[in-house]
Formats: sequence, structure tokens, C-alpha cells
Amino acid sequence: QVQLVESGGGLVQAGGSLRLSCAASGRTFSRHAMGWFRQAPGKEREFVAAISWRSITGYADSVKGRFTISRDNAQNTVSLQMNTLKPEDTAVYYCNAHPEGVSSLNRRDDYWGQGTQVTVSS
Repeated sequence: QVQLVESGGGLVQAGGSLRLSCAASGRTFSRHAMGWFRQAPGKEREFVAAISWRSITGYADSVKGRFTISRDNAQNTVSLQMNTLKPEDTAVYYCNAHPEGVSSLNRRDDYWGQGTQVTVSS
């Protein structure tokens, strides 16, 4: 059974840092980009960051320069280092695995974690 399990969420003051981790099990993700999405109350889920098998990265404009995504292919993990957090970063953060070579508009074969809450107080 494939599972993505997030950890590292919590409550932090504005300007602070958090590190999210995602442990994948049940298969290897050598042909998947790994990434993070987030969903704030009353809003749609949005892309945050992604990293390919060969560690090519991409970020949403809202987090560029503040967040850093990394992966450990041997350990089947992906992490998101979040610095200089803002109240607008408050959301549930979801780990994602997306088949490489498939349009990002097609999420049919994606894997998702259950999510971890990140709350940034002002």
C-alpha cells in the first residue's frame, strides 16, 4: 500500500521557520516528481514547490526565496524548509507524488498525503 506521511507542522510566529518532511512507502518514486501543495480555509489547494527525481526544483512565486524543497531518493523522503514565514502561509500542507512526463493538469495518478497543519501567527 502506497503511503505518503507528512510531519513537522505546527504553530510558529511570523518570521519563524518550520521544516516539513514526507516519508513515502509502498513503492519507490524514481519516476515521480515530489512536491508540496497547501490549502487554506475557504481556498482551493495550490501548488507550493516540487522537485524532480534529478532534483530540478520549482516554486510558487509566493514562496520563492523563502522555501526550499529537497529530496532523498535513497530514503524515499522529501522535505520543505520554510523560512521567514508569514500569516498567509497558514494552511494544511500536503505531500504529493506526480508521475514525471505527465501534464501537471492531470492529477489522476498522483499520490497524496493526509496533510499537516501549519499555522503562522502575526
